[in-house]
Amino acid sequence: MTEPFNASAYLLDRHLERGDGDRLALTGAHGELTYAQLHDRVLRTAAGLRQAGLRPEERLLMFMADSPDFVTVFLAALRMGAVPVPVSTMLRADGLADLLVDSRARLLAVSPEFTEVAWEAAAKAPELEGVIGDAASGSGIPVHSLEELARAEPDAAAYPTSADSPAFWLYTSGTTGTPKAAMHRHGAIRVVCETYGEQVLGIRPGDRCLSAAKAFFAYGLGNSVLFPLAAGAAAILEPAPSRPDTMAERAQAYGATLFFAGPTFFANMLRAGLPKDALPAVRLAASAGEPLPAALYERWTAHFGVDIIDGIGMTEMLHIFLSNRPGAVRAGTTGVAVPGYDLRILGDNGQEVAPGTAGTLFVRGESTATGYWSRYAASRQVFQGEWLRTGDTYVQDGDGYYTCLGRSGDMLKASGIWVSPAEVESRLLAHQAVAQAVVVAAPDGDGLEKPVAYVILDAGRAATEEELIEFCRAGLASFKRPRKVVFVDGFPTTATGKIRRVELRARAATVLLEPGVLS
Repeated sequence: MTEPFNASAYLLDRHLERGDGDRLALTGAHGELTYAQLHDRVLRTAAGLRQAGLRPEERLLMFMADSPDFVTVFLAALRMGAVPVPVSTMLRADGLADLLVDSRARLLAVSPEFTEVAWEAAAKAPELEGVIGDAASGSGIPVHSLEELARAEPDAAAYPTSADSPAFWLYTSGTTGTPKAAMHRHGAIRVVCETYGEQVLGIRPGDRCLSAAKAFFAYGLGNSVLFPLAAGAAAILEPAPSRPDTMAERAQAYGATLFFAGPTFFANMLRAGLPKDALPAVRLAASAGEPLPAALYERWTAHFGVDIIDGIGMTEMLHIFLSNRPGAVRAGTTGVAVPGYDLRILGDNGQEVAPGTAGTLFVRGESTATGYWSRYAASRQVFQGEWLRTGDTYVQDGDGYYTCLGRSGDMLKASGIWVSPAEVESRLLAHQAVAQAVVVAAPDGDGLEKPVAYVILDAGRAATEEELIEFCRAGLASFKRPRKVVFVDGFPTTATGKIRRVELRARAATVLLEPGVLS
């Protein structure tokens, strides 16, 4: 017989069994819940979902802000054997409708602030059987209030799932192509909590976690739900869009000790002019989503006095599998393998390369998704036996540290030699006037690829295009220098905060053909 395992019980029940029901589980702008209160609300909501007609392994799409309601619905669905599917709250109605149809969701849970968009999408999803949220006149779709569901008679028994049972789906951000749902098992939650959460992050019961990354995607879900609840810690939930001043205020008001964000957000915090003591209780910050440049790491840690451990994770792996360690950060690298994960770098011939040689990073671990929902060809391309192809170009040094050279499709050739955008970006960030930089390939007059840099300057500082190009020439091989620098106020980003390089590449398609471009 397969041993029963339900991730909702793993995250909650153990704390009550240890007598820790009075410990704080959730706090923030929408109120507080202890572990005992959250447990009771989850049990009641699970029963309410069953009464609303949701059955095991059916999908419940979650179009919800970070809040106690989000955590309650997610855990309740897991507990009764259904499959919660958190999706980006930045979606428009058509995008939300596409995911409702693709997932064949039976229920849609909606935060009040997203009601209008949700109902517009619901009208285009014929298989949807109900909405958890506010009613819309004339919709014809049954509506259930979350408060109503949470008044159901609680059932202490969790549905008899196993570690391999379907648990939840997460849609990839879709920076290229259409979004795909990565299907995760119940057991994957325990894996990431007991590997990265315990052995790298070192989360403790007394910690309070604050994440600029939202819980609708993998990184934020781990930061704000999985890791704190597994450890008996507390999550500080912020429903509004993340902004530097807001996050600093929440960190101070609720005593955040662990802070999670991505490189773009860390750069924005510096540009916002926050005081050095803006994060008074934070003992450690974590970064993921895109590589953290060494210059940005050094500027941020010097200003705020808080270390950052940079790592890489993927929706398909649920969370971070390669990371720096507290007290052993090597700036500009992504660190070493998280315990429980194996890594290898393969060349174009499919063979493992020697240290110092670039290639595509592959990862193996027990948190890997089982595949993409209804995407056979894409699943075969990414999930290759025990190994997952990340699509990132990496190099490993002699000490075992891994450095990202960019997405495999982001690498470019200048003068016939491969150039890593990350290397040029790091050089630009070393200039005192540069706050952020993104380097992409653009065709010149001969149709040859050359580097082009999009740059955001620090507030109150100035630099010219010629100055930055010469700065790069002085610190890099000449062929790696940007042939043009474009100054911008911001970058296009995905819903998860990653920079949309594909859009910048499209913008750059003609910039080297303009008069006055330096050769």
